[in-house]
Amino acid sequence: MERKIVLVTGANTGIGFEIVRQIAILGDRVILTARDEAKGKAAQNLLKKDNLMVDFVRMDITRETSVMEAFQQVKSTVGKLDVLINNAAILFDQDRSLLKDDLSILKETVASNALSHLLVSRIFSPLLTTGGRIIMTSSDGGSMSNPVGGWSPAYCVSKSLLNAITRHLAYELSGRDIAVNAFDPGWVKTAMGGQSAPGTVEEGADTAVWLATTRRINTGKLYFSRKEIPW
Repeated sequence: MERKIVLVTGANTGIGFEIVRQIAILGDRVILTARDEAKGKAAQNLLKKDNLMVDFVRMDITRETSVMEAFQQVKSTVGKLDVLINNAAILFDQDRSLLKDDLSILKETVASNALSHLLVSRIFSPLLTTGGRIIMTSSDGGSMSNPVGGWSPAYCVSKSLLNAITRHLAYELSGRDIAVNAFDPGWVKTAMGGQSAPGTVEEGADTAVWLATTRRINTGKLYFSRKEIPW
C-alpha cells in the first residue's frame, strides 16, 4: 500500500510527539511541526535514534505568515497530504473564571486552540487528497452534553468552539470526500495534564492514530478510545 503523508501540529512533545512516533512506526511518512525550531529538530533527532525518519517543518499556527510558509514548504517538497492532525494547544495556569479573569486569557486561548486550527485547515486543505482526513484534538471539557465547570473554563470554551468548527468543516469538505473528526485523548500524563493524570501518553495518542490510519471512517464525529461519543 502507498504510504500516507501525515502532518501533525504541535508535535515536539506530549501527545503530538507520540502520535508522530506511532504513525512513523506504522510506516507512513510523517511531518512533525513545532513553532520552536530547536525543540522541533530535537524531537526529530530523538525519533531518528529509534530509526524513525520523520520530516520537520517549523510552523507557528497562531501566525498566518508562518502557516503559509509551512504550506509552501510542504507543497514544494511533498506535494500533497493525506491526513492533517491539529494537535497544538495552550492552557494558562491563570485560567480560572470567565467572570473574573482578564479577558485576554480567553481571547488567546480561543485563538490558539480553535481559530488557529481553522486557519491551518483552511490553508492546507488544497493539499488534502480525495479521501483525506482532518483530525482535531478536543477534550471532554468542551462537551455540550456532559456537566461542565470546575476547571479551566477558557480552555473548555476553546474546545467547544473547536468541536463546532469540526462539524462545520465536515459538512463543507464532504463534497471532496474528506473526513473531519475530533477526538478526546482523555486526561493524560503530559506537561499540560500533569503527572497525576491516570492515562499514559500512548493511550492519549491511540485514537488519533486510529482515525488517521483506519480504512474507513465517518465524518463530523467525536471519538474517545476509538468509540464515537456525544458532543
